[in-house]
Amino acid sequence: MENAQRVKIKADVMWAYMDKPNEMSGKYQVDLCNLSDAAVKALEDMGIGVRQKEDKGYFITCKSNNPIRAYDKDGDVIDGISIGNGSKSLALIGSYDWTWKNKSGVSASLKKLVIDELVAYEGSGEPEPVIMDDDDVL
Repeated sequence: MENAQRVKIKADVMWAYMDKPNEMSGKYQVDLCNLSDAAVKALEDMGIGVRQKEDKGYFITCKSNNPIRAYDKDGDVIDGISIGNGSKSLALIGSYDWTWKNKSGVSASLKKLVIDELVAYEGSGEPEPVIMDDDDVL
C-alpha cells in the first residue's frame, strides 16, 4: 500500500539500472547515496531503512518493476545516455508497505528523479589484452 508522505532529497546516483533490470534483483533500480543527516532522518521517519557503506555514505536503493525515467533540470527525459556513478540528483521519494512470505516492511518508492549533474556511463568496452611472458611470473 502506497503512503501519502513524500520527501525531496539530494543524492549521488550509483549503480543506476534505469533501462535494464539488475541481474541480481531482476528489477530496475538505483542507489541514492551520500544522503544528508536531514534526509536520513526524514526517510527513517517514513519507516524507510537507510543503509550505510564506506563508499556510498548513507544510501537507499529504489527498485521498480518498470524502467525508471530520469529528467534533466529542464524537465526533459534523459534518453539514450546511461547515468553513471557520481551523477548528482534531486529525488522525490515516497514509501509503500509490503508483505512477502510472512515478512513485512516499508520500502522507498522513487516518484521523480532529476539529474543536476550528469556523469555519463561509458561502459568498460573491450578489455585490453594483457601480454604475459615468463619474465612476469612471480
